[in-house]
Amino acid sequence: MRTIRVETSAATILLTEAPEPKVRDRQSGEIAKDAVSGEALMTIGVVYIEEGESSLIKVTVPESGVSEGLALGAPVSLPGLVARPWESVFNGQQRHGIAFRAAAVTPAAFPAALGATA
Repeated sequence: MRTIRVETSAATILLTEAPEPKVRDRQSGEIAKDAVSGEALMTIGVVYIEEGESSLIKVTVPESGVSEGLALGAPVSLPGLVARPWESVFNGQQRHGIAFRAAAVTPAAFPAALGATA
């Protein structure tokens, strides 16, 4: 399926869930791996805020892309963020959604307030 680049320069992104291994198979506990590199994948939770609207999303990042110094509630940057629509049939039920993936998650700064003066 097609991936869609997500422009994040006008957004505030806050970390809401610490990185944890992405589980491929809940029965066996198998950790998901990148199809190309074989690297373990991690998931994080973020709140994505732009133009007064917010969404809670899960983002997959490679384990090597998880930076030190991440703190819950703090702003983060998600370089290379893409969205990929998906659909599947599970137990006879049609399911669909959007999967988010980034090259990394790094600490960021809160954006300066528009019109603020020092």
